[in-house]
Amino acid sequence: MPERFEVTMPDGVRLNVEVTGPADAQVTAVLLHGWTLDGRAWHRQVEALTTGPGGGAVRVVTYDARGHGHSSCMALPTATVAQLGDDLATVIDTVVPTGPVVLVGHSMGGMTIMEYAHRHPAHFAARTSGLVFVSTTAEGHTHTVYGLSPRIARLIRLAETTGAGVLARCGSWRAPRALLNALRPSIRWMLFGDRCEPSDLRLVTSAVARASLRSIGGFRASIGAQHRLDTLAALAHLPAAALVGDRDRLTPPPCAESIAAALPATELTICPGAGHMLMMERPDEVNAALTGVLRRVLAEPPPRSLDATPAGTGV
Repeated sequence: MPERFEVTMPDGVRLNVEVTGPADAQVTAVLLHGWTLDGRAWHRQVEALTTGPGGGAVRVVTYDARGHGHSSCMALPTATVAQLGDDLATVIDTVVPTGPVVLVGHSMGGMTIMEYAHRHPAHFAARTSGLVFVSTTAEGHTHTVYGLSPRIARLIRLAETTGAGVLARCGSWRAPRALLNALRPSIRWMLFGDRCEPSDLRLVTSAVARASLRSIGGFRASIGAQHRLDTLAALAHLPAAALVGDRDRLTPPPCAESIAAALPATELTICPGAGHMLMMERPDEVNAALTGVLRRVLAEPPPRSLDATPAGTGV
């Protein structure tokens, strides 16, 4: 059974954390979920890493980002991807004070990893030994057209960003379950590809219901504006993998391809027929990529330094 507890951030926000696996494991995998989701999104990866062959070598950490899941809400100015990068540094210091760490990020979680590397380069270099990017981007909404024509996509983005501004002012309120149930067909279309298990759609809908309206609306601006390809280029020495579905309407294949171009040694996997929720839609492929990075980390000594200068205020 996972160990569950809270970690308090410097501004008082409490993050819900779950840890599975032995404290003396050789490596720790920290799994970061996407926007409006929570740590449960990784349940198939947690099970595979902790119950499969060699599971004792890996400790797994998941947590709910501020304003998501069972974590507490936050002040609106801190609803930014930059703040999430600072939160990740604090979680690592508190929960994984020693040993190599492999960072695994889905969507906003992948962007969180990039912000951590950008804002805390020395800390990142000392602790991070491998990377896995799942359905994410280093270019904001540059490639996001929702699977539609560019003209219609621009209209949808305008409506989305306008609505996000309204939701951001709604504080810790949460969307009514009845409304989300009515929106399930839209959620299924936006997040999944050709196939979708009913249990996966229920989990995603449940996660959205737990996210505060402030987090649903507040993070939208920084997610769309983030650009971190230059940050990634400095991490080319790390074992890494990137995965994307060719039906992903939010972070389509060009997003993963640009990440792989910035990290030339990255193993790029494009999953036919899959959408944005790869850890649910294609768990075998995600598990294989994560296991591959972990094996490379376990076979090599972790890097201890990077020639980098702190680029932000969170060091």
